[in-house]
Amino acid sequence: MELQTLLDRSIKNMGSGMNSVVKASALEMIKRAYKEGIYVQISAGYRSMEEQAALYGQGRFYSYKGKSYSSMSKPKVTKALPGQSFHNYGVAIDYFLVSDDGKTALWTINTKWKRVAAIGKELGFKWGGDWTGFKDYPHLEMTGGLTYSQMMAGKRPSLSLKFKPETETIVMVPPKTEVASEITKEPSKNKGDETIRSIQKTLNSRYDAGLIVDGYNGPKTKAALIQALQTELNKQFGKKLVVDGKWGAKTKAAIVTVKKGAKGNLTWILQAALFLEGFNLGSLDSDFGKNTESALSKFQKAKKITADKKAGKATFTELFAA
Repeated sequence: MELQTLLDRSIKNMGSGMNSVVKASALEMIKRAYKEGIYVQISAGYRSMEEQAALYGQGRFYSYKGKSYSSMSKPKVTKALPGQSFHNYGVAIDYFLVSDDGKTALWTINTKWKRVAAIGKELGFKWGGDWTGFKDYPHLEMTGGLTYSQMMAGKRPSLSLKFKPETETIVMVPPKTEVASEITKEPSKNKGDETIRSIQKTLNSRYDAGLIVDGYNGPKTKAALIQALQTELNKQFGKKLVVDGKWGAKTKAAIVTVKKGAKGNLTWILQAALFLEGFNLGSLDSDFGKNTESALSKFQKAKKITADKKAGKATFTELFAA
């Protein structure tokens, strides 16, 4: 069984809405288990509200947002309504073991299964097998102490990696800002999310952000996006904002509405911010088309703000204030 096959399958099964730290930690768990001769694969990661509704609808009558998700011919598989599963926020995964030839899923809770859980806990996950009530042995989550209610209200956990990604070339980052004030190592290109790496590279080249190009979504990348936004508002619309990477009342007041048909750097910043929140647009092409409009609408509905498919003050506040 090849390690890369396990990783590729797991990446596909986790989907595009995963928290980047949770995703990276899940892949690291697979690698560590593999070194011990344990073949583990992720079976589920991010789950949309509609997908959660479909699961909840198995074995019962249920409708969500006016659509029926009842499937009485199937057995009940979850008690979690849409929004009541950490999978809906990209901070939970499920796993199983794989046979030596990679063809058979193994669900027996044995010493190998528990060893994978232990590795996961070393990386910051909490294991469903430790729950005092219902035991969910395949389940691992990284919630940062937040509840379902808090996440439904728009809050997201502040997570950090419990391991150091493999590195290669040492590069000097010019100390022009607080974000760019240290000697860093550039990770090898197969580490982290490739789209996030692209976002970080673009921020460095366009705005001299001085980010570590590691493919992981963190507070410095978010601050650099706010700096980019402030820069564009000053340049394109004559605003006089302090470019400090902080979301405040003055930055909010300076926001202009970005809508379908818009092209350029502001649209790219919007697209990048949506991607970092787990809403995949296909590509960050700086062109506000159907994919951007669809992702924006889904984001607005998730945040329970007016889903007008236009990015104004309310939308940018949800993207950058938390």
